[in-house]
Amino acid sequence: MPTFLSAGIELAYEIYGEGRPILLIHGFASSGIINWVETGWVEALNKAGWQAITLDNRGHGKSRKLYDPKLYFAHDMADDAARLLDRLGHATLPVMGYSMGARILAFLAVRHPERVKCAVWGGMGLDLITGLSTTEEIIAGLTADSLDEVKGATGRQFRIFADHSKSDRPALAACLTSSREPMAEADVRKIAQPTLVAVGERDDLAGDPQALARLLARGQALVIPRRNHMLATGDARFKAAALDFLAAQS
Repeated sequence: MPTFLSAGIELAYEIYGEGRPILLIHGFASSGIINWVETGWVEALNKAGWQAITLDNRGHGKSRKLYDPKLYFAHDMADDAARLLDRLGHATLPVMGYSMGARILAFLAVRHPERVKCAVWGGMGLDLITGLSTTEEIIAGLTADSLDEVKGATGRQFRIFADHSKSDRPALAACLTSSREPMAEADVRKIAQPTLVAVGERDDLAGDPQALARLLARGQALVIPRRNHMLATGDARFKAAALDFLAAQS
């Protein structure tokens, strides 16, 4: 994978296909490949005429692993995304993020509004403002010596996912400490770009997508039937709605 330096940190990215570019920002404990390639998003976007650009966030995938929580604030990772757009020569383009990636995208839209033409926030509802309530359970699950020691359902879910993706668990624990950075409601209200807020009906991590969409100047909500936080990621109905939304903004 090609790499670039953002504030001295080596980050990996990949470009798939030809056509109109769209930037994809993955979620916590994931990577560009896991979040966007393995779920079929890249294929679906390519078929619809989009060139998919994936970024491995700090501490994830092929990017550099860091162990200082102060290096994982969502606003700093938003600046990473802006620097990647600088490197690739894209002044403005649609951006899509899932879970932590949606939080990063929200900060990108506030800090660098000219870079985001429109946005798709997946797996992120009102918790963008309130923060993630199960953080300590997830950190405990990531830092436990074995899965047998992890008792909480959410902690076990993320520990299994991190082990499956062969992630650096200490780096993830440091990331989660600060990447859950909440966004002030006043800043959410400043986001003027058309934004689709998509959350699974059974997602108990993201918060209410409709309440969040109502705070946005041009927000619309999508509730993905019968899907939880993990299973909503690659849902066919989510893909169809997102592709329709992107086409309407082109």
